[in-house]
Amino acid sequence: MITDIEDYFEKGCGRCERFDTSDCSVRRWTAGLQDLRRICVSEELVETVKWGHPCYMSGSRNIVIFGAFREDYRLAFFNAALMQDPGRIFQKQGPNTRHPDMIRFTENAQPSEMATVIRSYLREAIGYAKSGLKPPKEHFEIEMPAELTDALDCDPELAEAFTRLTPGRQKSYLINLNATKTRTPELRA
Repeated sequence: MITDIEDYFEKGCGRCERFDTSDCSVRRWTAGLQDLRRICVSEELVETVKWGHPCYMSGSRNIVIFGAFREDYRLAFFNAALMQDPGRIFQKQGPNTRHPDMIRFTENAQPSEMATVIRSYLREAIGYAKSGLKPPKEHFEIEMPAELTDALDCDPELAEAFTRLTPGRQKSYLINLNATKTRTPELRA
């Protein structure tokens, strides 16, 4: 993965085999991503690289991060559960996302056309960061598949490794295992 911000805009994120090739998703969306970059920097956000992507911060708080894909590119907001979203432009990143948290773009011209709205959303997010406000933690249980329970009961090393995972990583495994069960008929029997 890249660690220098300029590498992202010149070569891509470095997270796949298309890095630094003409097929890289970042290259398809360079003009729109550069417009988003200008908008974020104009709001005095500090530009960094996290997880191979441009991340913009206020103080020590992440505000937004970019992502480029074959069909679209995105501006994802951290702590979006606090956001008002008056324009109803936020979308969920996936089916397991709790709150809509990103603006999806499918044309390079969209960020400049939406610059005023994007700036207002950034200012709202920056205001929450400066005040120290964070969304309340939501606690919910995800069903542990019987097969995983049995495997953990039979293998103490596996059980120990699973309990050492962060709660988010455990949740991710449970979501994926439960999704596999619903898609694979032989696992439901």
